Amino acid sequence: MTRVLAALALASLLLCQPVSALTVTDQTGRRVVLPAPPARIVSLVPSVTETVFTIGAQDRLVGVTDFCDYPAAARQKASVGGMISPSLEGIVALKPDLVVATTAGNRHETFDQLARLKIPVYLVNPVAVRDVLDLIARLGRLTDRAEAADRVAAALRERIQAVSARVAGRPRPRVLYVLWPDPLIVPARGALVSELIGLAGGDSVTADGGEGYPRYSLEAALARNPEVILIASHDATRSPLVRSQWERFTQVPAVSAGRLHTVDGNLMHRYGPRIVDGLEVLARLIHPGAFEKAAVR
Repeated sequence: MTRVLAALALASLLLCQPVSALTVTDQTGRRVVLPAPPARIVSLVPSVTETVFTIGAQDRLVGVTDFCDYPAAARQKASVGGMISPSLEGIVALKPDLVVATTAGNRHETFDQLARLKIPVYLVNPVAVRDVLDLIARLGRLTDRAEAADRVAAALRERIQAVSARVAGRPRPRVLYVLWPDPLIVPARGALVSELIGLAGGDSVTADGGEGYPRYSLEAALARNPEVILIASHDATRSPLVRSQWERFTQVPAVSAGRLHTVDGNLMHRYGPRIVDGLEVLARLIHPGAFEKAAVR
């Protein structure tokens, strides 16, 4: 009887103990301690919001920013305002277990304020394709959707490999990618778009023009004689106007050959699963012949 009572007492003690804290490391190397796996998450990053929906963990997402507009269902989540200055009152009202933010689009002041409020912050900092795939896996583990996240990442890797196989061995056209027209902002060394252009079988003419996404001289860009010009669209109503500004440079190979195109910037600039959609778009525009032959088969 004594042993039975002791066993019952031990079981009761274990049941009364709080859930063990969960310690994770975010993409910047910070240790984040959580009392339990997060059930209420606020995303301050559009690409994180997309990823959470893609892996089927949207039920844990209680808040997003005004810029989290994909998929359409993301607009139904409570908004905490913009990325640069989200509403702290709005975040607190949602009672999140975790806020996911980025060093690239949110302010350190926001991180400090959330820390003072004792709201855990998980920072993401993807700068390359491998980082995007890593982030998908990390979010899968955070939301108890690891298997789904692994399936998504594996499917994306297969699509990337398929693009590489299509463009392998082909000449690499000189590509000018216009992130923003005035002032001219382009992808340079270390930029995700530069990597995507390379994976799509092209050579970015501005890849050696600095770090990240710098301003660039229009004259210098045109002097590189790009064979393909890709203009990122941020607002569909502006695309025709921006395109017409480039059509006058008839001496540029891309313009004279009719290889001036507008692309959806969201596919290339948001560090979520849709970057592979963007890669496929780039590859078809840079190497249309590679995909036409495959379609005929």
